[in-house]
Amino acid sequence: MKKYIIERIKSLFIVLAGITIIAFLLGLISPGDPAELSLSRSGNFNPTPEQIEERREDLGLNKPVYLQYLNWVKGVIRGDLGKSYSNNEPISEMIKRKLPVTFKLATYSIAITSLLGISLGIISAIYKDTVIDILIKFMTNIMLSLPSFWLGLLFILVFSEIMGLLPTSGNGGWRYMIMPAFSLSLITIATTTRVMRSTMIQEMGKQYYLAHKAKGISKYTLYIRNILPNSILPVLTLLANFMGSILGGSAVIETIFALPGLGSYAIESIYLKDFPYLQSYVLITGFIFVLVTTIIDIISIIINPKIRIGDLSLK
Repeated sequence: MKKYIIERIKSLFIVLAGITIIAFLLGLISPGDPAELSLSRSGNFNPTPEQIEERREDLGLNKPVYLQYLNWVKGVIRGDLGKSYSNNEPISEMIKRKLPVTFKLATYSIAITSLLGISLGIISAIYKDTVIDILIKFMTNIMLSLPSFWLGLLFILVFSEIMGLLPTSGNGGWRYMIMPAFSLSLITIATTTRVMRSTMIQEMGKQYYLAHKAKGISKYTLYIRNILPNSILPVLTLLANFMGSILGGSAVIETIFALPGLGSYAIESIYLKDFPYLQSYVLITGFIFVLVTTIIDIISIIINPKIRIGDLSLK
């Protein structure tokens, strides 16, 4: 187990290094001259070649690419992500202000997905091939076919405009998060339900389950204490991946519901050509995704040390 954890941490740093390269190249290959864009956003709409060259020197753009990359990485390590072209504000300050909104949306989405997805999966497995199971499978089929942006617009129409129960947009208390969180998590709820049902049914066919059932052990002990711990690992991996998809896919939902998070400004920064922010967005979302999946992998190994990954035995 220790060997696997060490190898997993090593691979984490390798992947993070790759993410920094991708984020840096994003700014390097983006159209337009960063120095000219920076001057234009500062109010100088017709900069002279001398001003542009001076600005390039200030930004370090006249240095070789590898030095630009090393200087950028050093700044990232210090927490200096540069300044936004749109308002000249330090990007680290923008991230501090916007990240809590995206994190709150992610928390609500993960909580809803975990509660409903796991619960429905357990119920569907316990009542396999009954009317309840058929209804749950039918419901998940519908949920999987509905795109999240369409759900967001539908929720606004029904629950805000027609029924007047929830606010259409903005960032506030829990009432502001219900529709965005459900819009973002509904597809993953259906997937989680199916994975949970499948793994539980698979566990029910194993010898230990049949032996315990023959001994007359209570259903609560059998399902909760024996079946659930062995069935939950694939679901944890799924939820970890969902956490990453929230950070990358929440941009549309944040835009629809006017949430001032990381994703909504990422879309806006495309129109504004605010490439330093896009670099930081790719870097931060990639870092969080890799970190979460690594933590989940290590937790899975701790829960079940008998898992084998590749040729590495983890007994």
